[in-house]
Parts: sequence; structure tokens; C-alpha cells
Amino acid sequence: MTNLRQIRYFCEVVEAGSAAHAAERLHVAPTAISMQLSQLEAHLGGELFDRSRRPMEPTALGRFFYPRAKELLLQAARLDDEAKGIASGSHGWLGIAFTRSATFSVLPRAIRQFRAAWPQVQLDLVEALSEYQPAQLRQGRIDIGLSRFIGPFEAPPDLCHALALDDPLVAALPIHHPLAGQASVSAAQLAAVPFILYPKDPISPFGQQIVGALKAAGAEPAVAYSAVEIYTALSLVAAGLGATLVARSIAENNRTDVVFLPVTDIAASTTVVAVTRADEKSRLVAAFLAILAGGAPDDLRYDTAGKIDR
Repeated sequence: MTNLRQIRYFCEVVEAGSAAHAAERLHVAPTAISMQLSQLEAHLGGELFDRSRRPMEPTALGRFFYPRAKELLLQAARLDDEAKGIASGSHGWLGIAFTRSATFSVLPRAIRQFRAAWPQVQLDLVEALSEYQPAQLRQGRIDIGLSRFIGPFEAPPDLCHALALDDPLVAALPIHHPLAGQASVSAAQLAAVPFILYPKDPISPFGQQIVGALKAAGAEPAVAYSAVEIYTALSLVAAGLGATLVARSIAENNRTDVVFLPVTDIAASTTVVAVTRADEKSRLVAAFLAILAGGAPDDLRYDTAGKIDR
């Protein structure tokens, strides 16, 4: 397996033009450089340098490998610095997973306020559907999940749910559709338009729950298209291919080629929920949850040594 030392030596040879000059810059013996390069080439199955030229020039494989190797070294250095900062207490880390639709409502404001109050905290943001977030919480990959549910939901015993936003469903229609000029639509009127289902994911019930909300109102929608995520679904609506149901917060912050109308006889609503571990004790998590709730606790501070009190 390729290791960071081999990658570092390779990059130095590219930049220095020879193994000898790279050895001088790294303060190691030239034989160490040659050995590591040979091992790397044996692992990759091809030569990285044309050794018949002076200075040595990267082969096609070397030219492919170099920018990716350089990026990997930068990421490793960044990881090293951030991990040392968290270990020493001079930096904090907060992992947040979010559904795509949360970017229309609670997430941008919460991030702005959190970063303004605690700029030294590293935010690791991961886009993930609601159904994938519990596993990430249990694995320690994230600390908070911003999930969206339709109708009642129940938190597993090892997780806590905190309501962040009550977000009713509205219809999304092409701007030139005959129904677009109305103040509202009924479920039956919406079901007469080809329906666009989202998200297209094998474990997410969200799309079928949207269809179920229409059926509960006595309508029978005909699904014409399926989209991987909500941005694609709205693009299909804008293209005149059909209609869909989205949360009202999306209508308040979205495109001008789609009309959003209330549906008079749909009772179902969506909720955005902050999901955390039941045994969570981090004050950074508490701070972010407080911002989501519309406030911010005053007990999270940096001490005189610049360390974060978690």
C-alpha cells in the first residue's frame, strides 16, 4: 500500500528535478529516495519518471499522479494541524449532516451565527438524507443531523430529536401552467398534473410519503419522473415536465420560474428536526442547538489559554 513518505518523496523529486536534489531538501540519503520511489512504482505497476533524461521528467503516469499526490499531502497536513488543535483544546470540531432541503431554511442562518460566535471551531458539513444520519451519529462521524420528516416520527432510544422548523407542504408548478395563476390548488387538481417524485433513493420513504399525502386527500397522482434530489426535481418542474410537493421554506427562498401554491386539502406537514446522540454532553452541540432554536447559550467560552470549554 502507498504510504505518505513515498508520496512526499515522489513530490519532492518532481519539484527538485532529481533524487539527489530532493534528498538534500529532505535531509535524507539519496538511496532512501530511490528505494521509496522504487517501492511506489512497484506498487503502482509503472514507472513515474523517465530516468533517461536529465533532469528526470515525470512519465504519463507521473504527470497523472503528481497533482493528486500533492492534494493528498495538503489534506494530510490539514488533518494533522486540526487534530492537534482539537487535542490541545485550542480548536473545536463539530460534525453536522443535513438534508439538501435544510439549505433553504435553518442551516445557513445557524452556520453564520455559529461561526461568528466561535470562529475557531471546525465545522465538518456532510450532505446526507435523513435515513443515513442515525448511523453516522452512532459511528461518531457527525454530532448533529438535520433531518426532515413527514407526519409523526419517533426517536430511537439512543437518539434525541429537537424540533427546528415546522414546514408545511406546498405545490410546485411550472410558472406558465394554467393552475399557476390560482391562489391555491386542491390535491385533485395537483394530481391531474404529471408528478415528479424525489428523492430517488432505495431506503428513503420520503417520496412515497409525499404521494401518500395526496392519496390521503382522495387524489391519485401519476408519477412521471423521479429525481435524485430536490434541486433536480424543481428543475424538472421549471422545464414544464410536471409538478411536485415541497416544504414551504423552499418556496420562500427559491427560483422565479416555479410557482409555489398552498394545497387546500392536504393535512400532512413536514418538520425539520435536529438529531443528536441521547448521551451527548458537548457544549458545542448545545450551542448549535440553541441557535437553531433561536438563541445561544452564554456558557460556552474560550478560557484565558485560548482553549474551548466543551
